[in-house]
Amino acid sequence: MIPLALNPSDFLGEFYISFWIPTAVLGAALMIKLPTIIRLWRDPLLRAVGGLLLLACAVFVFCAPSTIARVNRLTGVPNISAPWCYSLITAYCGSCLLLIVTWRNGRSGRSAVTRRAMRWVISAYSGVIVALWVLFLLAGRHEERLRDLDTHYANTPFLREEILLYLVAHAVACLITARLIWNWVRTEGLDVWLRWGLKLLGAGYVSNLVFGATKLTAVVARWSGRNLDWLSTDLAPPVAALSAILIAVGFILPHAGQYLRDRCRFRAAHRELRPLYRLMCEASGEGVPFMLRATPELRLTRRETFIRDVLLSLARHIDTGLGARSYDAALALGHPPGRARALAAAVCVLDAVETRSRTPEPPEPAAGPDTTNLLREIGAVSRALRRCDGIEAVRARAAVPAESVAVRE
Repeated sequence: MIPLALNPSDFLGEFYISFWIPTAVLGAALMIKLPTIIRLWRDPLLRAVGGLLLLACAVFVFCAPSTIARVNRLTGVPNISAPWCYSLITAYCGSCLLLIVTWRNGRSGRSAVTRRAMRWVISAYSGVIVALWVLFLLAGRHEERLRDLDTHYANTPFLREEILLYLVAHAVACLITARLIWNWVRTEGLDVWLRWGLKLLGAGYVSNLVFGATKLTAVVARWSGRNLDWLSTDLAPPVAALSAILIAVGFILPHAGQYLRDRCRFRAAHRELRPLYRLMCEASGEGVPFMLRATPELRLTRRETFIRDVLLSLARHIDTGLGARSYDAALALGHPPGRARALAAAVCVLDAVETRSRTPEPPEPAAGPDTTNLLREIGAVSRALRRCDGIEAVRARAAVPAESVAVRE
C-alpha cells in the first residue's frame, strides 16, 4: 500500500483562480457604472464607487506574479512591487470605508460628523501608505520574491513592520465595512435588488477578512519558527479572487436588476396593449412603423401614443348612453367596479369602430364626449378586449333595455 500524504499546496492548487478573472469581472462592473459616473460626476457616491472599482482592478493587475516581475524589472529595484501593491490594497481599503460612509448617509446626510469621519479615513490611510514606503526604504535591497514575500521576509526588520502594517490596515477596513453593510442589510424598506447586492458585498468583505486572516496567520507562524506558508501562497490568492468577484457582482446586481425589471415592465405593458392596438389598427387602416433599434420604452411610448391618437379621432362616435348601460350591465353580471368600467369602455370603443365604418363622419361635426378616463385607462381596456365572451355578455345585456324601449314605442 502506498501511503497518501496530504499536501495543502497541491490540494489548493486545484482551486486556483487566475487574477485576471476577478480583474475582468471588476472591469465589467466599472464599465457598467462608467456612463452614469461621467454623467453625474458631482455625485460623491458615484465617484466613490468608480474609485473603488478602479482601485480593485489595479490591485489584481499589479498583484499578479507576472506584473510584479515586470514592474521590478522595469524599475530595476527588487521587490519595489511590494510597497506599490501594499499601497494599492491600503488605498482600496480606505475607499471601501469612504464608499460605505457616503452611501449610507446619502446626499442629505453630509453632516459634520460624516465629514469628520471621511477626513479621518483619508488621513489615516494616507499616513499608512506613506509609512509603507518609508519602511521599504529603510529595509534596503533584498532578494526578489514574487509569491511569498510576506512569509519569506516575515522576520526581516522594517519589512516585518511593513507587512504587519498593511495587513492590520486591511483587516480593520474590511471589518468595519462588513459590519456597516450587514447592519444596512437589516434595514426595512430596501429594494430587493439592493438588498441582494449588499448581501454579496458583505460576503465579499467577509471573504477579504479571511484573506487577511490567512496572511496574518502565516506571518505569525514564521515568527514562532513554524512554516505555514501555504496559507499565504496557496489559500489567500483564491480567497482574494473570490472576494473580488462577490464585490463586483454586488455592485452590478442592483444596477442590472433595476435595468432588467424596467425592461420587463415595459415589455409586459407593450404586450398588454396588443388587443387594443390591433383594434385601433383596424379602425385607422395603419399601424406604428417598425423600428429595429427602438428600446422597449420607446416602443411602448409609440404604441400608447398611436392608440390615444386613434381614440381621439373616434371620440365623436362614442355613445355615452351605451357606456352607462354597459357599466350597469357589467355590475349586474357580478364584475367589480374597476373591471366593469373597463368592460364598458371596451364596449363603447367597439361600437365606435363599427359606427365609424358605417358613417365615417357624423352628420354635424361637433365635439365628442369627454374621453379623459378612456385615454388614461387604455391598459385596462386592452385587458378587457382579451376576453370576447365577457364583452359580448355585457353588450347583450346593455342592448336589452334599448330594444325594449324601441318595442314599446
